[in-house]
Amino acid sequence: MDNYEKIIHANLDRLYKNLPENLERLLPGQRQTDKFRLKALGQSCQIRPDGVCIGEEPATGGVGILITLYALHAGEDPCMPTPFKAFREFPNSQPYVGAFASHTEQVLLGRIDGIEQHAGRIARQLRGSRGSDNDAGDFSLILYPLPKIALTYVFYRADEDFPASVTCLFSNNAAAFLPTDALADTGEYTSKKILEIL
Repeated sequence: MDNYEKIIHANLDRLYKNLPENLERLLPGQRQTDKFRLKALGQSCQIRPDGVCIGEEPATGGVGILITLYALHAGEDPCMPTPFKAFREFPNSQPYVGAFASHTEQVLLGRIDGIEQHAGRIARQLRGSRGSDNDAGDFSLILYPLPKIALTYVFYRADEDFPASVTCLFSNNAAAFLPTDALADTGEYTSKKILEIL
């Protein structure tokens, strides 16, 4: 068992020792005895006492940790998307700002045209929608990688004055559902999923 799996199992032990009676409503998801099913990063996911699965495969890496942390932080509040927040606005985000920009935003820079071309498919898979024409940028996507966390990606194509850029913003109360380092991971895994869909 590697370090990721140890963290997953430690998180699951904490979760199941004090399992909320209404966890399926808090996630939200469906309960089957002691297992919970929810959508995570566009896929069906199952949380159970002995591990986490994405589809039929065990989630033994960072995504498994992310899902267990989300379950541990499940709360009564609904997702409050607006006003969207920059990652740097969350408490204690400073150590992660550089990695967040690199792994969540800059990683998409060379694929803006493809993302726009497949925006409908990306939005469907990640339970989201295209942003409105009133949003900033040349186009935007609002995606839900986890049931109560929304991300808005704002895309700017290059022009004669400015290079291309991508900005990723979080739903206003995202920090209620995950610690700050896990929010950074949520952005990274969502961007990886966008590239995978392409």
